[in-house]
Amino acid sequence: MTLSEFFFDIPIYEKILINAENNEIFRKILDCTKKEEFEGYNPWQKIDSTFIVITDLIPNGDYFIKDGGYGIVNIKCKRTDNIFTYYIYFRADTSILMKIGQYPTIADFHISEIKQYSKLLSNEKLKEFTRAIGLAANGVGIGSFVYLRRIFENLIFEASVKAIEEGTINEGDFQKSRMDNKIELLKSYLPNFLVENKLMYSILSLGIHELDEQTCLANFDTLRVGIEIILDEKLDELRKKEKIDQAKQKLAALKAQIKK
Repeated sequence: MTLSEFFFDIPIYEKILINAENNEIFRKILDCTKKEEFEGYNPWQKIDSTFIVITDLIPNGDYFIKDGGYGIVNIKCKRTDNIFTYYIYFRADTSILMKIGQYPTIADFHISEIKQYSKLLSNEKLKEFTRAIGLAANGVGIGSFVYLRRIFENLIFEASVKAIEEGTINEGDFQKSRMDNKIELLKSYLPNFLVENKLMYSILSLGIHELDEQTCLANFDTLRVGIEIILDEKLDELRKKEKIDQAKQKLAALKAQIKK
């Protein structure tokens, strides 16, 4: 665990066992005199920034660590002086730490990052991606997998529409195929990462039907990043196409000007 992971990634109510490996980070969460800087995203200002802890729960000895209880921790964005607030609970007898509330939410830190995909995803699918992140941030693992799978399925559907229109695949045969076969049929229409990691769909389906909440939550970030890599590939392709189209228009205008 790092400071960035604790403040920006770990969901509320997730139990964190404080042990020899993370004890130093635990103290830095509680003690502003450590003054360690860590990187993160400021969703209010929509900028990457550096943060520091500005509250001290162990000012005159390790009372909070020894006795446990509830506490409030504030961190400050050094670029803007925005203050973010976290409510924590530490049970000393079991050495379990939890965030029990925070503002902004975990979803706030990450939702702004997916707005770059608005050119690729419809408003409905963008909202579903947002819901997936929000559910995972609030400890709902299976539900988050449902929305990630819907986004994955939509990527396959969009590719199939294009392939059917171009006559590359037969719609009837495609509809009867299993997902891994569909991906194989559409491999020339899909991002390489998706084709090479088509097992993502099986994992998402397994999460919905067989895995428990904690297992889904533990693996949500891996699958979310996988979806983002797929979208990044599509976004790079779109930007390249837009750049080529703009260049063609400018060259055509230049050619017309030279003729005059």
